[in-house]
Amino acid sequence: MENHHQKATNGFSEPTDYSTAGRVITCKAAVVWVPGEPFVMEQVQVDPPQKLEVRIKILFTSICHTDLSAWLGENEAQRAFPRILGHEASGIVESVGEGVMDIKQGDHVVPIFNGECGECKCCKSEKTNICSNSGVNGFKKVMTNDGKSRFSTKDGKAIYHFLNTSTFSEYTVLESACVAKIDPEAPMKKMTLLSCGVSTGVGAAWNTANVQPASTVAIFGLGSVGLAVAEGARARGASKIIGVDINPDKFIKGQEMGVTNFINPTEPGKPVHERIREITDGGVDYSFECVGNLDVLREAFLSTHEGWGFTVILGIHAAPTTLPFHPMELFNGRGIIGSVFGGFKGKSQLPHFAKQCMRGVVGLDKFITHELPFEKINDAFQLLIEGKSLRCVLQL
Repeated sequence: MENHHQKATNGFSEPTDYSTAGRVITCKAAVVWVPGEPFVMEQVQVDPPQKLEVRIKILFTSICHTDLSAWLGENEAQRAFPRILGHEASGIVESVGEGVMDIKQGDHVVPIFNGECGECKCCKSEKTNICSNSGVNGFKKVMTNDGKSRFSTKDGKAIYHFLNTSTFSEYTVLESACVAKIDPEAPMKKMTLLSCGVSTGVGAAWNTANVQPASTVAIFGLGSVGLAVAEGARARGASKIIGVDINPDKFIKGQEMGVTNFINPTEPGKPVHERIREITDGGVDYSFECVGNLDVLREAFLSTHEGWGFTVILGIHAAPTTLPFHPMELFNGRGIIGSVFGGFKGKSQLPHFAKQCMRGVVGLDKFITHELPFEKINDAFQLLIEGKSLRCVLQL
């Protein structure tokens, strides 16, 4: 890797020599060659950013269930190898391509898989955080500019991108629409969580559902996203937050995020939605499905109160199956919607959310359960597989 003069700042070594701008950088990356096989630490070539692109030095990256499913090749959209996965990270801008005006060398940033170009009809609307040009696209594996990858092996073999980000590399190249600038005083390790899990969950509670004070909430699946929903609901003053998970240990962690009641669906008794209706006088105001399972989605939908109950889908449903209820069931006043990246517009709204986290409105420390060096990425994935970690942060 190219050498830099470095200085200690904010808990990491920050590059102060940007002589690599415009040049190919050789650096270390964790490459998946075959689905399900261990990550291989490789020396890869990272090209300079092209028009409206940014090259970032990654400082910290963490692992999400979406990375796990992509590594296993579970989703057809993600089966493109060799590939550099990863989409939760924080870093420093090393160089920018032609036309990039809002980001410069040295900026502290987080990559965002659901970009915000600022120019399309959706970006100009306050009704959505979808971006027609740089939104999340599981099938995308190369850059938009020229249809090529910015990663390659030393012998010139292309290595594919992942979710607009590819953060399991010491350097990565993204479209500028997928880079959010944050306060340089923000703790970079914690800011890593804002790239996906915490923003997705908290945003679903704040932006998509707009949870109100004293309301009731049910969360199906207490992984990182589900617990982030709980943290968001707690911050909004929800009076009852019911966590549903087959792992009773999740309730212990959930209590830190505001979960007040716990239901294990594997225990004998009435269906989950009936139990929730009993303890909430007819059903919760908001339910969140964070598993990606149709049976769980139906329970989440039926657990809400008739007349106004609202269900938010956060789980990734890989198979193209239909929703598990009759259209007439919507006539009793319940609503349902999917949420991408918690409804946050990444470039324009994430910086403010980062400042809220810095003030302690959302507690990020609670989500980091493990920390390892980048070279231990296979160990980090095993922790996630075994259900032992919420977020394992890797330092590069």
